[in-house]
Amino acid sequence: MERRVVITGLGAITPIGNSAEEFWSGIKEGKCGIDKITAFDTTNFKVKLAAEVKNYNPEEYFERHEARRLDKYSQFAMIASREAWKDSKLNKEIENMERVGVIIGSGIGGVQTIEAENQKCVEKGPDRVSPMYIPMAILNMATGNVAIDIGAKGQSISMVTACASGTHCIGESYRMIKHGYQDIILAGGTESSITPLSIAGFMNIKALSKSEDKTRASMPFDKERNGFVMGEGAGVLILEELEHAKKRNAKIYAEIVGYGATSDAYHITSPSPDGEGGARAMKIAIQEANVNPEDITYINAHGTSTHLNDASETKAIKTALGKASEKVMVSSTKGHTGHLLGAAGGIEAVVCAKAIQEGFVPPTINYKVPDEECDLDIVPNVGRKVNVEYAMSNSLGFGGHNSSIILKKYNE
Repeated sequence: MERRVVITGLGAITPIGNSAEEFWSGIKEGKCGIDKITAFDTTNFKVKLAAEVKNYNPEEYFERHEARRLDKYSQFAMIASREAWKDSKLNKEIENMERVGVIIGSGIGGVQTIEAENQKCVEKGPDRVSPMYIPMAILNMATGNVAIDIGAKGQSISMVTACASGTHCIGESYRMIKHGYQDIILAGGTESSITPLSIAGFMNIKALSKSEDKTRASMPFDKERNGFVMGEGAGVLILEELEHAKKRNAKIYAEIVGYGATSDAYHITSPSPDGEGGARAMKIAIQEANVNPEDITYINAHGTSTHLNDASETKAIKTALGKASEKVMVSSTKGHTGHLLGAAGGIEAVVCAKAIQEGFVPPTINYKVPDEECDLDIVPNVGRKVNVEYAMSNSLGFGGHNSSIILKKYNE
């Protein structure tokens, strides 16, 4: 028997707020978290802006010796997971922790550690490389560290699908609970890749905006868009089987009802220009949710502010929703946060859950110049108070990975 899956906890650390509530307040206010890069000297870089987590001191969350053994991407995952667990009011002394899983993705993983230890190796020799290098850098360790921290003994898996990682993690977690393999999963994404090597790499494939005006750098669907802005942070949700949640009188933010995942099989970095793969992911999610396209109130688009993504995603939405695409509200919150790569789907699922809970559709900020290629209702600059019955979140990644999830207002 298929089981229903609900969201009972939210956690986030982002460029516009170091908790889920601060993050959501920043979204509603139209706050832009983009500014000059402080993580390193950008003198020789054409890219000057990023969306960094502000006022972050790891010693507020970890003992000093513990923080030194955790790459920042793992720190962010643990902070968001602790918040989500606390928000859910779950108690590990009561729960069967063998039925609690962790599925948290990252696009790049411990790149800060990789760069720092590589420099040591080159400059000081191999004996100076930290023995903690490997367990700090590898891509599964955000999930591993969260599982250890929470005490979760169920399925502990990391999914790596570039910028679709967070949404794939949530979607696969939904399916695991739906089909009875777990009762509770901490699901989402984490990233901390504002580093010289990462910025240089994305800069040299011409993916990043070179604007030095933070209001005209990440501007999804705007005709003058010229690349994305790197962001960092984490978003983690507690997914829980409905009857389990009801038995403990849990607060329910929303229900997850659909998930679609496809491949473009087209190009290593560019999306299929016609949006065919993204459209199929949305159609699969709609079919699983057993809804009609016109039932979707709001879509949180991938909306990276690159020319190819925004144009192809517009086509994908039109293909998937047909006539209903003329009325659906579509916004990208990457003007607020920049692009968190593997963590994007995590924080954007938090946005969708809060949009449903509070009846508010967030805006696409930094928007000035309309583009005939992106002629959807993108909710420009000012959010809207409106009942959100169903919300969809899209994530698209290098390699042609597409993922869509559908959240629904919870009804008994």
